Amino acid sequence: MFEDIIKQLRLNQGLNQVELAKELHVTKQCISNWENGNIAPSVDMLIKIAKYFSVSTDYLLGMDNRRYIETTGLTDRQITHIQQIIGDILESK
Repeated sequence: MFEDIIKQLRLNQGLNQVELAKELHVTKQCISNWENGNIAPSVDMLIKIAKYFSVSTDYLLGMDNRRYIETTGLTDRQITHIQQIIGDILESK
């Protein structure tokens, strides 16, 4: 569950374990242990990971499949444009 999700999120961002470790201020070994299911992150770290990847903690735990796009700093018009693009993509499926 978590191990597969965090690995996929990392790969989707084009990050290796060392790069993600630097972003989260942990060791590469810590990332490796998470991805191998050897240990789970603390609640505080789970929140930090969720914020970094713009997902919910429920998503990280496999309880929700929704993803989010950070729109802070965008105008209402820009957000509407993004929503239209997403709508177009969903319609083309």
